[in-house]
Amino acid sequence: MGESHTPPRGSTRPDTSVAHNARVWNHWIGGEDNYEVDRQVGDRVASIIPVIRDIARADREFLGRAVTYLAGERGVRQFLDIGTGLPTADNTHEIAQRIAPDSRIVYVDNDPIVLMHARTLLAGTGDGATDYIDADVHDPDALLERAAGTLDSDRPVAVMMLGILNFVLDAEKARGTVRRIMDRVPSGSFLVLTHPTYDAEVGGENQIPAMEFWNENATPPITARSAEEIAAFLEGLNPVEPGLVSCSQWRARAGSAPVVPQYGAVAVKP
Repeated sequence: MGESHTPPRGSTRPDTSVAHNARVWNHWIGGEDNYEVDRQVGDRVASIIPVIRDIARADREFLGRAVTYLAGERGVRQFLDIGTGLPTADNTHEIAQRIAPDSRIVYVDNDPIVLMHARTLLAGTGDGATDYIDADVHDPDALLERAAGTLDSDRPVAVMMLGILNFVLDAEKARGTVRRIMDRVPSGSFLVLTHPTYDAEVGGENQIPAMEFWNENATPPITARSAEEIAAFLEGLNPVEPGLVSCSQWRARAGSAPVVPQYGAVAVKP
């Protein structure tokens, strides 16, 4: 019998006076869980970096390909999805449990907006388990301790960090967070990440002005990094081919999507 843990009802009401990443991202991918302030800021960012909606879609499609690959080809049955964001179609548990109904998924976010929608994330299969925990990527030890209530610490886990490390502004702290988490999971576990970049070779020239506008008008603050800086998150791990590339190109059909300034990678812990 599968488990699903219903999160407590949050008393914190969302601040609708300031644009918020989860809601703006939802707007960019065509969702309806957003407010006028989110649409205004999102549209202004899109005027600065017109490919932002392509980035949002590419990131979501990368998640689908990565989970399909891990569950289908690598036999992964545990997923720790950190920085979940608002639920949409084909969430991690839906993809994984479609392939392997006994998959166990823990979603992690500390955003009361996401918490309000978290029950949608808990409708998993009867054979597997889904859980949502209110935790912060800045406190990886507490995050892992809470996730251990659902995940088997002796079995490999796919640590999903899509578009989350860009909110850890200090580079050393971001690297330390990844190292701490990957040190605690067993051999054969995977790190799955995406991260925005300002690298011109993948069209990132407008990321800096777009993020400057964002940091002045929305929350939480964000940063972009170079391919070299993002590759540092993979130290000690073995990248899966094709390595660190634009997330739209990772194991995608040739010519199926434009190159976007958001790197993606999957790497395995030896």
